[in-house]
Amino acid sequence: MVISTNQPNPVALQQDLVLQYLVKEPQPASSKKKALILMHGVGGNEENMYSLNGYFPGDLLLISARGPNALGGGRYAWFEVDFSTGKPVINEQQEAESRGLIHQFIRQVKQKYAVEDVYLGGFSQGAIMSCSVGLTAPETVKGIIAMSGRILQQIRPSVQPTPVLASLNIFVAHGLHDSVLPIAYGREAKAYLESLNVKLSYNEYPIAHQITAEEMADVVAWMG
Repeated sequence: MVISTNQPNPVALQQDLVLQYLVKEPQPASSKKKALILMHGVGGNEENMYSLNGYFPGDLLLISARGPNALGGGRYAWFEVDFSTGKPVINEQQEAESRGLIHQFIRQVKQKYAVEDVYLGGFSQGAIMSCSVGLTAPETVKGIIAMSGRILQQIRPSVQPTPVLASLNIFVAHGLHDSVLPIAYGREAKAYLESLNVKLSYNEYPIAHQITAEEMADVVAWMG
């Protein structure tokens, strides 16, 4: 089953941290043990990833963040990207600025919600940012969930093969029929992550550039 991520969510947009976000607090509140911050793809918004909240257990603090770059019409991005050459060309300044904001956001979430174990995940551009942040600052997150994304060449000089990086848990998922970011990006990410000796779970699905219920079940099982 393909999941629709365009459903309106009857929750209030939070604006007290460096990024705007939607939050689903754990139930009961005393069960709070870990958090998951989700990030949408280019042209999406915080409601897209928040609509996945029903797949996760109730004791998880779930946060869906809005990208800082407005594209108009309720659409946002973590950085602008140009596909006119046939390959994605990113706005490197915007990517670096977003990476810094996400680092700050993670710190703020930990402080406000009193959680230590934070997973960072996303779809498409949100997956790209999850990898960029997690790989360059592995001490800030417990794990990464990267669905239908890629690992930017621009961040690789900043990735240091440390024991902290080696202990990082990473779930990578990619569609075999993805025409936006073809499967070659997923397989290249797999090879790169294996070279870093991280704790990698790599998964391919017979899908396009989308999220499915099967994929979400695998994500939840992986998180434990």
